[in-house]
Order: sequence, then C-alpha cells, then structure tokens
Amino acid sequence: MTDCPASSGATTRQVSRADAEALLTRLVEIPSLSGRELAASRFLVESMRSLGYERCEVDAAGNAVGEIGPIDAARTVVLLGHIDTVYGEIPVRVEERDDGSVLHGRGTVDAKGPLVTFASAAARLGTEWARNSNIRIVVVGAVEEEAATSKGARFIRDRFDGACEPAPDYCVIGEPSGVARITLGYKGRLLLEMEAAQPMAHSAGPHPGVATLAVDLWNMVRDRAEKFNRDRPKTFDQLLPSLRDINTQTDEAMLDRVRIKIGLRLPLDFEVDAFLEEVWHWAQARTGGRSQLPRRPYVEGKDGGLQRFQFGHGDSQLEFTVHGQEPAWRGDRRNALVRSFLAAIRELTPDRPRFVSKSGTSDMNVVGPAWQCPIAAYGPGDSSLDHAPNEHIALDEFWQAVLVLETALRRLGLQPA
Repeated sequence: MTDCPASSGATTRQVSRADAEALLTRLVEIPSLSGRELAASRFLVESMRSLGYERCEVDAAGNAVGEIGPIDAARTVVLLGHIDTVYGEIPVRVEERDDGSVLHGRGTVDAKGPLVTFASAAARLGTEWARNSNIRIVVVGAVEEEAATSKGARFIRDRFDGACEPAPDYCVIGEPSGVARITLGYKGRLLLEMEAAQPMAHSAGPHPGVATLAVDLWNMVRDRAEKFNRDRPKTFDQLLPSLRDINTQTDEAMLDRVRIKIGLRLPLDFEVDAFLEEVWHWAQARTGGRSQLPRRPYVEGKDGGLQRFQFGHGDSQLEFTVHGQEPAWRGDRRNALVRSFLAAIRELTPDRPRFVSKSGTSDMNVVGPAWQCPIAAYGPGDSSLDHAPNEHIALDEFWQAVLVLETALRRLGLQPA
C-alpha cells in the first residue's frame, strides 16, 4: 500500500453532494466489465487520492483500494464494494423527474452507486476523525464480483487473514438494498455442467437421443430441489435450481453431443457433497454402472477453479464440471455495526429500518466465513434494476445513503475498542 503524496498527513476535505455525484457519474462512464476493470480502478484510486485518502493503490488483483486512519489502529473497517459490471451499454445521462434527478447507466445500481457511497462517506469522515477515533477504514472497489471467480474479494480476504494483516473488526459489503434496508445474508451458489456424447444414430432408431441425458439430469436436480423445499416456505431457505444453458450438436467424428449448465442457489443448511454424490450415482447408472465414484464428491478449486469428473468410456461418456461454489452466509443483527446503521437510518430518514436476506450471492459469501466479523451489506439503489436494461439510480437516494453511512461510521467510532 503506497502513500498518497498529495494528502499524506493532511485532513480530508469535505465532500459535497456535487462532488459525490460527479464522481459517480464519471465512474459509471468508464466501462468496467468483469476482467476489464483497470481503467475504472485507476480512476477511482486517483479520485480517492484527490479526496485526501492517506494510502491508495491499484493492488495486485486490480482492486481500487483507499485507506484513511492509522495502519495500526485499534479497529479496522473494510468497506468492500465492487467496480465491475455485467455486459450491456446504457447511455449515461441524468434525467430530471418530478421526484428528483435520476442517473442512468450500467453500474449505477450494481454496484458503482454503493461503491461511490463508500468512497464519499469515508472521505467526509476525514483523516483527523480516523486518527482521533483510532480507526482504520479501507475502501475497496473489487474486481470480478460479477464473475464466478470473485478474484478481488478473494485477494482482500487473504490479505486480511490474521497473519498478513489483522482480520477486520467490521465489514460492509457494497450492494443495493435501498437507504433504509440492511442486508444480512445471501444464498450460496454452485454451478454444475455436464457434457455427454454418444455415437450418432437415426432419430427413428430404438435408442434415445443424447439430449435425453440432459433432460434426465435436469429433472433429477429439479425433483431433488422440490423434495428439499417441502415445508420451507421462505425463499432464503430453499434450494433454487435454474437451467442456464442446453444445446446439442453433431461433431466431425459423428458423435452426438449435448451440453447442459445448471445453476443452484444454496440455502444455509444444504450439504453440497451429499447432493453431488447423488449426481455421481445417477451418472454411474447412466453409464452402465462401470464407472468409479470420486473419492470425494467435491473438492473446492482454488479461487473458484474448475473441478472435472468423468464417467463412462470410449464414445459414450459423461463429463461433469463443478465450479463457482460459495457457501450461503447470514450475519448477526446483534452487534455494534448493525446498531450503528439502525440509529443512522432512524436519524436521517423517515423510513423504518428493515432487514433483508437475498437469494443471490455477493462478496459477503467470500469474506464472511473467513473473517467471522460483524458484516452487513448496504447501498442505495433498487436491486430489481441489477443487470437490467434500464438500470438507474435516484440521486437523492444516493446522497442520503452517503449521509447514512457517514453517520453510522461515526457512531461506530464512538464504540469502545
């Protein structure tokens, strides 16, 4: 972590609403698809430098990182947002409405709006406050959150591992939930792909086509989910499969091939190994029972890496790829971080604070199990606009979230170390 020469030892200047909105607009204007975030990360680092951050850099993973407060402070708070976006170009523009200004653009909600909320709120607190409160705030714009790799969050997780640097005392994840809502949990994720091949045959012949294998696998997974979900009325507690992709082709070797990709959203108490063992027994039966089962149903690959398992032999075989596993995670609401947010929301908004748990995944799933610290997700924006072709954020809500986060962190700074 390098010092920011322009601000080393200085008190951070006050960030106005106009400053925050200009920063958000410019960051949204810079494309930052997963894996292509460098320009956006460099811009955010330079912006944090100009706002008076004491230490800032683009780290080895490509994350934009800025810090205020002593390196050896009694407490560390990590504000972990993400700087990458999904595909889809949306012209960046401000629309004036009767109820206020709205900023359109890819990433306004998911999740540059929450990320700039973090950067602005920390800058408003200032280095003098951080020193006096003996607290260190680390703002991270992580890369590849929208990809199965979660490269940026994994890098930060390992940096604050208790050996390289102390694990954070508190963490806030930058995801949209609205000004008055605090997200405490996210479902887990698993991606399962199967490729099957068999010798080409006439459709009028006695043997079923290769596509039947993919349909059978999907039906097995769907039936497994329906059985698991009985007496589980809440979405967060359910196993939710989705059919991501299925296609067939005949290759030059005259083999009929099928590929299917299934995504699963995992609840807290779901046993992935037991589920995959059922899949392997299904595959073994479909290949005549001659294939050996894996010694372990699933061994997590490094950084979300691929794990492959093969059944059958010759021209008739099944190959499975398992990747993207993240465990479900839900934080506790009885801690100083959540209390600080509740008090700030009540003080600055007319709305009653609410807790939510989401059916998607976030970087909370990566760092929560490792850090075991009070953790919550917060950020402005309507999460139903995530990845949407009309993604936009209300600028009044964005600024209100900046003030709520600033106030929550000030209250957290008053807590005994």
